[in-house]
Amino acid sequence: MKLWGGRFSKETASLVDQFNASIGFDQKLYKVDIMGSIAHAKMLGKSQIITLAEAQKIIEGLQSILENIENGQIEFQLAYEDIHMNIEKLLTDKIGDTGKKLHTARSRNDQVAVDIRLYLREEIDCICGLLKNLLISLTDLAASHIETVMPGYTHLQRAQPITFGYHMMAYFQMFKRDYERLQDCYKRVNIMPLGAGALAGTTYGTDRDFLTEELGFSAYCDNSLDAVSDRDFIIEFISDASMVMMHLSRFCEELILWSSAEFQFVEMDDAYSTGSSIMPQKKNPDVAELIRGKTGRIYGNLTNILTIMKALPLAYNKDMQEDKPPLFDTVENLKDCLEIFTAMITTMKIRKDKMKKATREGFMNATDVADYLVKKGLPFRSAHEVVGKMVLYCIQEQKAIEDLTIEEFQSFSPDFTEDIFPVITPEHCIASKVSKGSTAPENVKIMIEKAKRYTSVL
Repeated sequence: MKLWGGRFSKETASLVDQFNASIGFDQKLYKVDIMGSIAHAKMLGKSQIITLAEAQKIIEGLQSILENIENGQIEFQLAYEDIHMNIEKLLTDKIGDTGKKLHTARSRNDQVAVDIRLYLREEIDCICGLLKNLLISLTDLAASHIETVMPGYTHLQRAQPITFGYHMMAYFQMFKRDYERLQDCYKRVNIMPLGAGALAGTTYGTDRDFLTEELGFSAYCDNSLDAVSDRDFIIEFISDASMVMMHLSRFCEELILWSSAEFQFVEMDDAYSTGSSIMPQKKNPDVAELIRGKTGRIYGNLTNILTIMKALPLAYNKDMQEDKPPLFDTVENLKDCLEIFTAMITTMKIRKDKMKKATREGFMNATDVADYLVKKGLPFRSAHEVVGKMVLYCIQEQKAIEDLTIEEFQSFSPDFTEDIFPVITPEHCIASKVSKGSTAPENVKIMIEKAKRYTSVL
């Protein structure tokens, strides 16, 4: 007989049992389910809804079940549908009818809602810890390459010279925002739904303030109907996770390009590369590619949960049982990606020579030549036109701008003098960017110091 079977005159079909059950995936919640049940039992005893002796007996039984689960001594049963009813059945078997009193003043609706919030609260802390490690690694990488010259790109075309340290600090800012988004999401996760009952509250004098404090929540849900009905905190989390993955994927795309023979800017460590089953020479950036691929998986999870919730009337509907697979999948894949990505970038080899050589191609100093003319008094649009004609000439003559003689410079504008030559070196192009937040080494040093202060208090 099902724990809820009193109203029914026949057993559910075996196929329905399998279709209806969630124990195959929600058993992951066993620890937080027991944590929530222990707090609920304490509250029932404190509020004299059950006796203190009964509450203590329940608590000891739950603690024993937790120990048995963690020792691998428990096998969950499909017949009891989910983790909540499996644990309740185990408790009743262990301590008798007293175990049946645990579910007083509680529904599975508010029980599962508190379980998910407890689970996600812990996982956000873990993910933020992994993001902190990534932020520190990016800062350290930038500090080692403050003056490592490389091409900066727009439209994947060489644009202006920058430094590798500057490039790393751009990603620092992206992952910093990701960290802060998750911290903000945590505030909305950390609201306590237990005590809401099925949807309307309970007839018992429960103490929700006690439950809030006991479980470490910042507040309880103000409306019981909302408490059991919504999963917007899951949607928000997976949305934030999707942005983390998007940033990881963009970075991985660059690493994949940079490790190709066409770029040769970086070389991935052997421990984070794989080979080909047929081509002996291959060293493939498969780890970066797989992270890029898993981004689509997380996006799919976001679409999944949005679609599940899009047309549900209040309050709880069985559709919401399907909220957990996309959540669990997102959490596990995001953690794996962050951990392996951080290890991958801290072990890769930076090819400074190849990066610097690439700045000689693509006329990356053209903007600096135009700025030079502006400082000589020429309007910027006129300077832009002069340098555009100069670039066309260089293409036709198969020369770089820095290969031109002073006579060639002056054929385009009489404002050019010998002082143009130091202006067009990659190092000068970089150092001359005096605006705050620019690629100049002095500015990158400021970014790094700010980043170190930021991560030191996380």
